[in-house]
Amino acid sequence: MNNALKVSVNKEYTFDVTEEQMLAADAVSLDQENFHVLHNNTSYHAKVVNTDFINKTYTVVVNNNEYVVSIANHLDQLIKEMGFEVGKAKVVNAIKAPMPGLILEINVTVGQEVNEGDNLLILEAMKMENSFDSPRAGIIKSIAVTKGQAVEKGQLLIEFE
Repeated sequence: MNNALKVSVNKEYTFDVTEEQMLAADAVSLDQENFHVLHNNTSYHAKVVNTDFINKTYTVVVNNNEYVVSIANHLDQLIKEMGFEVGKAKVVNAIKAPMPGLILEINVTVGQEVNEGDNLLILEAMKMENSFDSPRAGIIKSIAVTKGQAVEKGQLLIEFE
């Protein structure tokens, strides 16, 4: 397995750092946040001022200059290549009918602000009432159906801004 890390600094510069390079780094930990680094016979003071472990992003101050550093291992790189990213969620902008049915209730209006979990509408299908709750917080952009309307599978019901 590839042990190289992809390191991005300020989303501008990207480096591949091997395990050998990491082991050869001349850095001494002074405490949990402060480090003394020697590189090409030049001394640097580095301080980690912010950490985001989920996104593997760190804010580091080196000799009074602030840098945002992102680190991705081989698995992180593969996941990103496949189109998945840790900590990222797909934003739902539309609610569509999962099956044919009849709209029994519409509990929101255009322009209304809703929270995740708020009830949007009720669809009757196969003699069962199906309640549709908001998948996210947002504002209702449009309502494509009316109470009592028959809908087909895949038909747009509600759209978010």
